[in-house]
Amino acid sequence: MSAKILVVDDNPRNIKLLAELLKAEKYEVITADSGEAALKLVAAEKPDLVLLDVMMPGMNGYEVCQAIRADPATAILPVVLVTALDPQERIKGLQAGADDFLTKPVNQPELLARVKSLLRIKSLYDTVQRQSGELAHWNQTLEARVADQVTELDRLSKLRRFVSPRVCDLILAGEVDDLHKVRRREISVVFTDLRGFTAFNEIAEPEEVMGVLRDYHETLGRIIMAHDGTIEHVAGDGVMVLLNDPAPIAEHELAAVRMALEMREAVNALATSWKKFGHELGFGVGMASGYATMGAVGIEGRRDYVAAGTVCNLAARLCSEAKSGQILLAQRAYAKVEARVHAEPIGELTLKGLHRAVAAYNIIDLAPAV
Repeated sequence: MSAKILVVDDNPRNIKLLAELLKAEKYEVITADSGEAALKLVAAEKPDLVLLDVMMPGMNGYEVCQAIRADPATAILPVVLVTALDPQERIKGLQAGADDFLTKPVNQPELLARVKSLLRIKSLYDTVQRQSGELAHWNQTLEARVADQVTELDRLSKLRRFVSPRVCDLILAGEVDDLHKVRRREISVVFTDLRGFTAFNEIAEPEEVMGVLRDYHETLGRIIMAHDGTIEHVAGDGVMVLLNDPAPIAEHELAAVRMALEMREAVNALATSWKKFGHELGFGVGMASGYATMGAVGIEGRRDYVAAGTVCNLAARLCSEAKSGQILLAQRAYAKVEARVHAEPIGELTLKGLHRAVAAYNIIDLAPAV
């Protein structure tokens, strides 16, 4: 696109001469015969350069130049004063804000050289302004992205309190239902706690209790995350884990059994080290499968992901009945894994809060794959 040049002169012959010289060089030319008309065209047409006569009736060239400089939108618009006045008058032109001067009668090569030079400077300035605008936009975009990422990291931090990294990534990717939405799903619930912990807590020093819990929770946490379990809650030595929500797990009942067996082995190793310090602690597990209602509950800034339903109570009650080293399964869960495990029937148990006796099975280990 060719540059647009405004020629301002009250003499039609001067306008015609300058316009023809510029048009011959493929510039777009617009003209004004007074200072007032020139300012209107500057605002409307936004020229790239102004060739401005000094001596004009009404507003003279100095006044027009001062008006152009006073407007922030045109403060850097190149202005060339065209004058036949004494060179001393150029000082007044510089004070008015002129960028350059041409002496009448205009020398064609000088005219074109000065126009080309000022247009190049104007083009560079426009480029800087455009890049500055783009940079400001990029900064705004970057700030917005940083704010989004901070929000996402905060959300991620909260999610990682109770779901495995893989599940957390699925949630952030939008491949898992919103945890805030209440929904009903079939799950496996695993409840664990330490046998003898209450007595240990009464006689041990607080630092010893905290050390045992720290080792216990870290050990279980690694195993839970490795099996894509969801930590529903932790209360002292009691840990409740969900499988098959929020991310689906194929054969979640068997996955829960495998996780429980791995937990038992790991905590038994811890118990051996605890025993060296005189801490007699065992490990019990209760597990059940069935439907529950899930969702996030709590207060602003502190929400937890919880499950509600009989299956949760059943797992907790079975855990309470489990002796050290036992993994007790309810009938429904056992039916799903019967062919894949070695187990012994415990008989029917009368559990607190449940009206009917519950058949339970103690899992010994996994059966060899056929």
